[in-house]
This record gives sequence, structure tokens and C-alpha cells, in this order.
Amino acid sequence: MSSADHKMHKTLLKNVHEGLPPPGNISGETVTVRGDYLYYHYVCDGTEDRGWGCAYRTLQSLCSWVHFQQKQTSASPRHPPTIADIQKALVEMQDKPASFAGSKDWIGSVEVGLCIDYFYDVPCKIVHINSGSEIPDKIAELTEHYRSIGSPVMMGEDTDNSSKGIFGVCGTGNDSYLLIVDPHYHGTVQDPQDLQQNGWVKWQHVRDFKSDSFYNFCLPLYKQ
Repeated sequence: MSSADHKMHKTLLKNVHEGLPPPGNISGETVTVRGDYLYYHYVCDGTEDRGWGCAYRTLQSLCSWVHFQQKQTSASPRHPPTIADIQKALVEMQDKPASFAGSKDWIGSVEVGLCIDYFYDVPCKIVHINSGSEIPDKIAELTEHYRSIGSPVMMGEDTDNSSKGIFGVCGTGNDSYLLIVDPHYHGTVQDPQDLQQNGWVKWQHVRDFKSDSFYNFCLPLYKQ
């Protein structure tokens, strides 16, 4: 890891969901990610990725969670890969053609899962949902994931065109919320409360996801 990368790693905000109260007037359990992570977002390392880099940034946030887990047992845990590292890895895995390296092409949940396995030897489960209206059917599975493993989840989609991180769930079935950590933020932020107050970190009701878009969840199956 270069000195510039190390400096950037140290200045990124940690655990930006902390302090965000759960939705009011909601029944059921609230379960969130267990362990530390860093908030990666557009241009946070100087790479101009606005408009195409959201899934890469959520991947980096997920990788940072694995990094912090590995720090508990390893003297040399791997830091999150750069966007260039991610593209190079997908080419080496023969998932993408050589022209993908250095491009502005999007990635989705499947590529995120491939990369977490490639860089950290952590398998991932892909949960496919045909429509946003079916997300309530997966709340119990997500709740159990946070209880048993505790890793953050990447959410990719089709017509929604807005990949994001899911860092917790609240409620049950049709009356439930997902805890969104949105990588589309661009700028300098000093306080997680600023992100929360401006909607970059928020609880989003399941009814607010698009019914005309499919969604894929990528669940890292990290085990101690």
C-alpha cells in the first residue's frame, strides 16, 4: 500500500451509520452491521468516478469491513483494493475483457462477490430479487445474516441504477426498512451526522424501492 493510499485510508470516516436512530413507530427487531468499516464514496481517493463508480465504492467499503475483521487475527491484513486493482482482478479472472481495465464500465453484485473472494478468500452469496416489491420477502434472511455473520451487504439493481450498501434492517415484512449507506456522495465530510442529515446514510422503507427493477444482494460470508 502506497503512502498516499495509507493517508487516504486513515482520513476516511468510520462507521457512518452510528448515531442514526431507528425509524419511529416501527415494530420488530433492528439489526445492523457488526464491526468497523470505512465509508468509501465518489472521488474519495482522487479517482474521478462520478456516474459510474458507485458499486466499486461500496465494494471498497465491504472490503474495509473484512480488513478490520482480519486485523483481529492477522499481522498483515489486506487494505481495500483501488478501482484500478478491482478492474485488473476482473480481467485476470477472465470475467472481463482486457479493455475493461482503465474503463468507466459499471460493475454489479456478481463482480463484487468475485472480487471479495479474489482479494480476501471470502465467499459471497448472491440473492436475486425479481422486483423491489419482493424485498420484504428477504427481510428475515437479511436479519439472520446480520445476526450470524454481521457483514455489510452490497445492493445492485437494474433500472434503479444506484448501487448502494445495506448496513442493517429494521422491522418485518412489508413494514420494514433497510439501512442505506450511499456511495454517491462527493465532497469532503468531517462528521457522519452531516451524511445522515443530508440523506446519504438513512433508513429507507421497502416500499420506496422500484417495483420495475430487479435487485441483487451480495452477502459476504465471512467466518472467524
